[in-house]
Amino acid sequence: MNQLPTLMPTSATDETYGGVTYHIGGELVPVLSIDVSRQSVFFEHHILLWKNSNVKIGLRPMKGALKRMMAGMQIFVTEASGNGVIAFSRDGAGHIVPIHLGRGEELHVREHQFLAATANVEYTFERVRGISNMLFGQSGFFIDKFRSESGEGVLWLHGYGNVFEKELAPGETIDIEPGGWLYKTPNVKMETVVDKLSSGFFGAGMNFIVNRFTGPGRIGIQSMYVNYETADN
Repeated sequence: MNQLPTLMPTSATDETYGGVTYHIGGELVPVLSIDVSRQSVFFEHHILLWKNSNVKIGLRPMKGALKRMMAGMQIFVTEASGNGVIAFSRDGAGHIVPIHLGRGEELHVREHQFLAATANVEYTFERVRGISNMLFGQSGFFIDKFRSESGEGVLWLHGYGNVFEKELAPGETIDIEPGGWLYKTPNVKMETVVDKLSSGFFGAGMNFIVNRFTGPGRIGIQSMYVNYETADN
């Protein structure tokens, strides 16, 4: 039997990496707490839960600001620094996953799933066409790219439901419902596979769509998906 995807840790206590010490706790709506005394972090807007008063909040410009603006994406992220702790949570049941990035390591992440990262992690993006338009009538969607160039860094992601990880061997494949994948390492190839359901009267003319991922590398899977294009604000 092939190895099943494994559940990622759902909590962390006094975990130290990339110049920060962090904690993850809670069940349905987890909370990420980070000591930013030695290393600042940048984070998605609207996820701040609480902070020590000594922690200062500012704006950090993104690389490729014009390209991002033309694509309708944010050109600034919020950054926290100072002597103290800041805590984050997202308004949704889910699972906060820390990814430790060594020097030169990169991770590709589904749009809207980024939570926070240490300041030495570079954040860029790529538009992927032809996948989401099959589902939602759009021209594509974005993949966020995070790379730790100057040293060790930490990237925190929020997955809906629970997050599982599958290690793919070279040439090994896995098919995932298009809303189910959360992240992948750069070597993992992603393509869309469309099967036509032709059995029976009601199945005639209907398509079954999956994203096929081919190793080597790691792929993250979330057990729940929120479609931002159709979800109520």
